[in-house]
Amino acid sequence: MPRPALLLLLLVVACSPAATTVTTAPQPAAVPSVSATAPSPAAAADDWQLLDATADGVAGIGLRRAERELLGGRAPLREIVVAVIDGGVDTAHVELKPVLWSNPKEQPGNGRDDDNNGYIDDTRGWNFLGGATGDVNWETLEVTRQHARCLALGTNIADSTRARCAGLATEYTTKRAELQGQAAQVRSVDELMTRTTRTLRSALGADSLTPARVEALVASSDSVRNARSMFLRLAQAGISPEAIADAREQIESQMTYGYNVEFNPRAIVGDNPSDPTERRYGNRNVTGPNAKHGSHVAGIIGAARNGMGIDGVAAGVRIMAVRAVPDGDERDKDVAAAIRYAADNGAHIINMSFGKGLSPDKGVVDEAVRYAAGKGVLLVHAAGNDGADLATEPNFPQPAYTTGGRAETWIEVGASSWKGGEHLAAPFSNYGKEQVDVFAPGEDILSTVPGGGYSRQSGTSMAAPVVSGLAAVLMGHFPSLTAAQVKRIILESATSYKDALVVRPGSQEEKVPFGSLSRTGGIVNAVAAIKAAQAMVRPVP
Repeated sequence: MPRPALLLLLLVVACSPAATTVTTAPQPAAVPSVSATAPSPAAAADDWQLLDATADGVAGIGLRRAERELLGGRAPLREIVVAVIDGGVDTAHVELKPVLWSNPKEQPGNGRDDDNNGYIDDTRGWNFLGGATGDVNWETLEVTRQHARCLALGTNIADSTRARCAGLATEYTTKRAELQGQAAQVRSVDELMTRTTRTLRSALGADSLTPARVEALVASSDSVRNARSMFLRLAQAGISPEAIADAREQIESQMTYGYNVEFNPRAIVGDNPSDPTERRYGNRNVTGPNAKHGSHVAGIIGAARNGMGIDGVAAGVRIMAVRAVPDGDERDKDVAAAIRYAADNGAHIINMSFGKGLSPDKGVVDEAVRYAAGKGVLLVHAAGNDGADLATEPNFPQPAYTTGGRAETWIEVGASSWKGGEHLAAPFSNYGKEQVDVFAPGEDILSTVPGGGYSRQSGTSMAAPVVSGLAAVLMGHFPSLTAAQVKRIILESATSYKDALVVRPGSQEEKVPFGSLSRTGGIVNAVAAIKAAQAMVRPVP
């Protein structure tokens, strides 16, 4: 799926705006309800996801207010383990190292499986993308893998398989062509940015350009006036030279590896890729070759409250790092193995900030989800970043089982923006009236990255850990709550914006009710959730 930087670029260069339409549908109740028409802040605060719509004028989750008014500085009553199934976590970061999970039954570095769980020296978690000779970084996309399997079959195949393979070939060819078109669009934006900044630097007589300086510029010609307007438009959309470079890197990676039928890095792992039930493989390197995404996610959940760069949503958590997501599409067997590992080793919550459009071994993932749910684990999943309706463009994994029914301890999360108003829904977020449960802050979130640093990132990948963090707060302070009760509290206490008209994600101008984008039509609310938890656990007189 396109990442936010790429999707935002494509929206900026779209040739024609979508027609404005409004859809209506019955909405589930969610409390409290507020207006989304308040003035938008000028910029995203470093901790905007923790701020409060009423007290701070920013549609965060109100955690700061909840801590002041409801928790009163009290420490959680139990330690909550949150498994981060992702691309790796920087175990040396000053704000992550103190909150890492430690396997109490494993002696580090002795080369033995002390706890007999099948994983040697898994002191911080496990890496299902590694082997004796190294670690997988890049991977193919699922459509590429399935298309390559069809090519290997040749022409002597059954009619049903031939039809499926023909469909895969069409999808592969179409998506690869789309990617080539996107590459051309990104080049156009890059050239536009270069021309725009050159004109403005000349007009200002300075190399440093900020939205405030450019907005204050009095245009002396049409070229300067147009450059000023374009710069501000790009800045409003979050487009910067860094974002353009990120989008180009995404495209180059997908062209070189993602859509390359001849690329197969799986020999590094040493498993049997055709056996989706295999679970005892990998290595102990939970950081891997690129831990930027996973470290960012981990920091949002529980970065140490040490007065340094940021505060995680939940204090007193332990982050279990489980590496299963490469640069490319994750494999179903790795996802299933990672979920089972987390559930077997004491995770209370599993955060899954990843997804893909095809799931050939979905049944194996379903059984792992069913297994974790049966152990009382809460699973929190990012809805995806295609600006798409999940009713027509599914994103996997998902809570609906192929055999019927659905995981009762699963929360599907869309991303909201600090910009508020008609831009309350982040422009890249997937949505779905029946597929997405709730929204949470996910645009311009500041969190930890490898090397001891911090950066802002956007995506439903950032929204899901906000929800995982809130769930950890509830579980930590109210130990008697079950995963199903925590899910119910989070959804029923979400702040309702159901009647607010917002720009539909993936479009430029089309307005829809925020309530049409998810089951709740709301954004998670720590104040209301903690009050609901207090009411639920308070003894009846």
